[in-house]
Amino acid sequence: MEFPDLKIGDLNPGLPIIQGGMAIKISMSELAAAVANEGGIGIIAGTALSAEELKKEIERARELSDGIIGVNIMFAASEFSSLIKQAVDSGIDLIVSGAGFSRDMFSIGKEADIPVVPIVSSLRLAKISEKLGASAIVAEGENAGGHLGGEENSGKILKKIKDEVSIPVISAGNIVTPADVKNAFKRGADGVQMGTRFLVSKESDASEEFMELCENARSKDVVKIMSSVGLPGRAIRTKMAEKIIENKAPSPEECINCLKQCSQKFCVREALLAGRRGDLEEGLFFTGPGIEKVDEVLTVKEIFEKIKSY
Repeated sequence: MEFPDLKIGDLNPGLPIIQGGMAIKISMSELAAAVANEGGIGIIAGTALSAEELKKEIERARELSDGIIGVNIMFAASEFSSLIKQAVDSGIDLIVSGAGFSRDMFSIGKEADIPVVPIVSSLRLAKISEKLGASAIVAEGENAGGHLGGEENSGKILKKIKDEVSIPVISAGNIVTPADVKNAFKRGADGVQMGTRFLVSKESDASEEFMELCENARSKDVVKIMSSVGLPGRAIRTKMAEKIIENKAPSPEECINCLKQCSQKFCVREALLAGRRGDLEEGLFFTGPGIEKVDEVLTVKEIFEKIKSY
């Protein structure tokens, strides 16, 4: 496969592949470092970590790799500003953010000379991002996993944005297989962001139960739920997902105010942490509809080899 030459500020990865920042506590230092070691951009998901935990994850990733390491921190998180500051202080290579839109992070990135890459789902936000100083943008569609914005799929969003901005556009959403990667490049993407494929990898922090659930899931098993963040998300159909859809999920017993705004209909943080642990009763398992394309747990190296040799 031929790859476009992706440049994000002064960063020039060997391969234009960004690993999705899968919260909560799925994309940690080991996964990010493994991706960086293969020439991609490894991402630590900072949401739901304390500043000290994020610092340790960045330090650990640096011990494991001298490649490009970034962070993904949801704007919806209450600790967004302090986590961004910690990432900058820890010498992170780039900042990725979605689930809302922060203007302040662009000035922080500019001050620290760190590229900022927002996740957007509209041409309007893409243009605003470029004007504010984004080094690249991730164009994410409703066919991704996690917290989503917009109603169009990634291909349509990429088409709308690509020729309207002068910064690199990275396509995200249902990019799982080598064929998906190649098709994204054919559509004009300067890079791809992949979450689902790296979720089911040996370096992922997801539990064995989570992995097994993913291996057996089909697209029809992935449902759209309304997160307490106030944004829709995609999750594998489980007892907790059904409860959320039916508005029967239990209210939080104790709220730590982890989100700037929360419906408090249920605690998405605790549900995702339970999912990470493999709790099939209380867990919420975010993933994209492309999960049916994943039928085995591979190492990050094997994932990259399949893409490069396609």
